[in-house]
Amino acid sequence: MIVRSLQEAEKTDRRVVSEGWESTRLLLKSDNMGFSFHITTIYKDADLHLHYQNHLESVYCMSGEGEVETVEDGKVYPIQPGTIYILDKNDKHILRAKSEMKMACVFNPPLHGKEVHNAEGAYELDAEEVSGK
Repeated sequence: MIVRSLQEAEKTDRRVVSEGWESTRLLLKSDNMGFSFHITTIYKDADLHLHYQNHLESVYCMSGEGEVETVEDGKVYPIQPGTIYILDKNDKHILRAKSEMKMACVFNPPLHGKEVHNAEGAYELDAEEVSGK
């Protein structure tokens, strides 16, 4: 069994801070669960252009308000507590925070822990994942 506290994890290298957001990664690839689980804070007024080409993601809003726009069709979906959005097609999207948002996020394949977005708004795969090993 794995038991972790968000408050304790925030004091470790599991907390990653980047432009417009920070994420505490409570479950990572090294935990061998097949997915990773994060509590992510999206800062107020963030406007994040993202495209997880290598990962599928589910995002549940615990607090705050914003919106997510799918770039392909321009549809805008409001986000508020209780909203989940699922990027099941590696959707290119824009996440906008009207207020600070706390999100629970699940990634498949799981993240290693230190990833931040590349220029295209994606997380890179490591060599082992690229080669399919």
